Amino acid sequence: MEQRPELTVAPVSPWARAQVMLPVFVPFALIGGLLPSFSLAANLYVLALGGGLLLAGMSSRLPRRAAPVTLLPGVAWWLVPVAVFVVAEVVTFAMGSTHDYPTLSLLADPLLDGYLLRAMAYFGWLAGFWGLVRR
Repeated sequence: MEQRPELTVAPVSPWARAQVMLPVFVPFALIGGLLPSFSLAANLYVLALGGGLLLAGMSSRLPRRAAPVTLLPGVAWWLVPVAVFVVAEVVTFAMGSTHDYPTLSLLADPLLDGYLLRAMAYFGWLAGFWGLVRR
């Protein structure tokens, strides 16, 4: 008996599962934690990892999770603080980041001086970007 196509589920590649990809991100985060923040090497590393994830997201080989049709009502309340931080970062960057009026990135720089927090930030960035790539 032949199954109807709407009842079948496409097999998911084992490498695309979170149980596989999150441990793969750990060495990348540990390597990224070794690089000094805002250095040329760190920027190139972020561009290389981000570009790789972007290419993976644009390819048709990666299985997709279904995106919601509409946003949930509570999502807007989470987007408000993000929008405020983005506007503050853009305005302070456009005005010229000074010691008296620094950008949020420069304010976070002392926190990212330590290896452990910088590696954890890389891991969070990779995991978040992987979630976006899967949509």
